Amino acid sequence: MNAPLEQRLSIITLVVRDLDEARDFYNTVFGWTPIDVSEEEAANIAFYQLNGFQLALYPAASFASEHEGEVATPGGFTLAYNVNTEAEVDAVFARMAEHDVTVLKAPEKVFWGGYSGYVAGPNGEQWEIAYSPFTSVNDDGTFG
Repeated sequence: MNAPLEQRLSIITLVVRDLDEARDFYNTVFGWTPIDVSEEEAANIAFYQLNGFQLALYPAASFASEHEGEVATPGGFTLAYNVNTEAEVDAVFARMAEHDVTVLKAPEKVFWGGYSGYVAGPNGEQWEIAYSPFTSVNDDGTFG
C-alpha cells in the first residue's frame, strides 16, 4: 500500500503575461523580495519564499512551450493574505491605493464573521486581503 502524500505545498506558480511587470508588482506593491537566483534563471522566472512554500512567476510563453502547447487557464481561485485586525486590512488597501492597484471589492464585514476585500494582480490573479476573528497570523507568519 502506498503512503499518502504529506499535507503541504512546495510551489504555487502563477503564469504571467509579462515577467518584468509581474516581478515589479510583487517587489514594489507587496514589497516582497525575490529569492536570489542565477542571472539566467532570473531572466526566465521569479521565486518568492513564503511561509512554508514558494510563489513562482513564470512567463506564459515559456509555460506553454514546456507543456507543448496551450495550457488551460485555471478555474476560479483566490490567493489570500490574512492579517490580525480589520485596521490591518484597511492599511493593506491603503498601500494598494498608493500603487493604483485594481480593487475588485472594497473591504467590508462579510457573512462568515470576518472583514475582507479583493484586489487584482497584474495578470488578473485575485488576492483576498482578510481578517478572521476565528484564527490568526502567528509571529512566524504561519496561519491558523
